[in-house]
Amino acid sequence: MAESTESVGHEYDPDADHNFPDERLNAVLPQVLDDPEITTYLQAQNVNAVTRKGYNDHGPKHIEIVRNRALNLYDLLKGGDVAFNGATDQGLEEADEPVIVALAATLHDIGHVVHRDEHAYYSIPLASDVLDRILPQFEFYDTTDVVRMKAEVLHAILCHHTEEDPLTTEAGVIRVADALDMERGRSRIPYEKGGRGINTLSSQAIESVSLRPGDGKAVLVEIEMVNAAGVYQVDNLLKAKLRDSGLESHIRIVAVNTKADDQLVERIEL
Repeated sequence: MAESTESVGHEYDPDADHNFPDERLNAVLPQVLDDPEITTYLQAQNVNAVTRKGYNDHGPKHIEIVRNRALNLYDLLKGGDVAFNGATDQGLEEADEPVIVALAATLHDIGHVVHRDEHAYYSIPLASDVLDRILPQFEFYDTTDVVRMKAEVLHAILCHHTEEDPLTTEAGVIRVADALDMERGRSRIPYEKGGRGINTLSSQAIESVSLRPGDGKAVLVEIEMVNAAGVYQVDNLLKAKLRDSGLESHIRIVAVNTKADDQLVERIEL
């Protein structure tokens, strides 16, 4: 499992005051975090991605960061009065929105146990089986609710892949949050093994990512780079995820190069 000592922004705090009703999330999330099957999937999905393919981390630490940032995004967007339509369109409750976000963030990469290539599509049947077991455990979800929750979670999982356009705000949150795990800790394993591809080097150039309310936008994402290679993470990977996410008008992204001896790129803004 790849470890990261870098900041992961403002982590989700279940005891904090939020802009959303979190009673259902607080019931579901602890069981998800302690579930042996889910825990094993998160460990196993790193084998193809990291051990065999030499890519950046897609295991438990990546999932923790993506889930935290997805919930942070959700909180900030709600605070900015951005409408969410996934749960609403299905006739579900507002309290189900963060549950959809948390479950999709947790399960979005489990298709890696099949193969890295096209993993988003493999994640769908695997996550469906997990949701069939997990969701009925909660008294506030009857059979109808389980089907509708599954529909929204699976849609969000599929649309973290840039080939598929999100049709809900919840899915857009997962798509963007996935790209916000970009600090250098994520590429530690391939870098230490000698990997010097653009994904590894650009990730090594990102010192920190933080999320907070924006000025004129619901969310400001601030990225600190230590050399110009970090531009690839921002201008290629993050930009591709933000495009067609449905959140383009609500998120401002600013990346600053903090090293005075490497001013090839001082600042970029999306």
